[in-house]
Amino acid sequence: MATALALLASVLWGTSDFLGGTTARRLAATAVVAVSQAMALAVLLVVAAATGAFAAPIGYLGWAAAAAVVGLVALTAFYAALAAGTMGVVAPIAALGVAVPVTVGLVQGDRPTVAQGVGVVLAIAGVVLASGPEHRREDADRRPLLLAAVAAVGFGTVLTCISHGARVSTTMTLLVMRVVSVGLLCLLAVVGRVDLRFSRSDLPVLAAVGAGDVGANAAMAVASTRGLLSVVAVLSSLYPAVTVVLARAVHDERLRRVQTVGVVAALAGVVLLASGGGLG
Repeated sequence: MATALALLASVLWGTSDFLGGTTARRLAATAVVAVSQAMALAVLLVVAAATGAFAAPIGYLGWAAAAAVVGLVALTAFYAALAAGTMGVVAPIAALGVAVPVTVGLVQGDRPTVAQGVGVVLAIAGVVLASGPEHRREDADRRPLLLAAVAAVGFGTVLTCISHGARVSTTMTLLVMRVVSVGLLCLLAVVGRVDLRFSRSDLPVLAAVGAGDVGANAAMAVASTRGLLSVVAVLSSLYPAVTVVLARAVHDERLRRVQTVGVVAALAGVVLLASGGGLG
């Protein structure tokens, strides 16, 4: 179950990131984040009311608030990087943030099998190879790479916070995250610090971005309660493969040979992680 949920998170994140990055080429990244998160918030309010999640203990509160603040910075940086740079390069760099929850999981006592350990190494190596020599193409403008690095650290921290908050309430963790992030963006818009302009025609794709993001967060959160955090985090961070494929199909971004090798290595890592046991 944990394996399937973590991989589902990857598919949802990869698709959501592609749509968000593409939309951010027309709108400000802050607008993409704010509107998509607000629409996800509306859905979560209904889910929380229907499931009685509001009655959950408040142990999730601190983790959710921390995830919201860090995630807001990370997601805005990521969409800006996807809009300004090559998606096939930016997405794999951002996925390196998996090192944060993997490290936390190991410190907390997670003990993957030998096969899973090899799978982790292959998956992370695949992410590195996917961005490999293409870095040279970005030398004229390092901003997308720097933004992707910021997103990586932020995403890794958010994954860790969500996994802790989900032990109390997955729904409320995700709900509070959206309340805090949307509230902060609206406050910043009022004081003129961010641009939240969008048109009605943008709403369908922004709704899809929000639904994909919250769905991925939920899948990863539940997976983290049923399997090793260090393993689940890697599986749920294989989304660059999805983003790269969509960028190739829609924007005709070409995969270099080293990127193809990276994707294959990452998928091989998935097989080893799934077959190594311990994920339930």
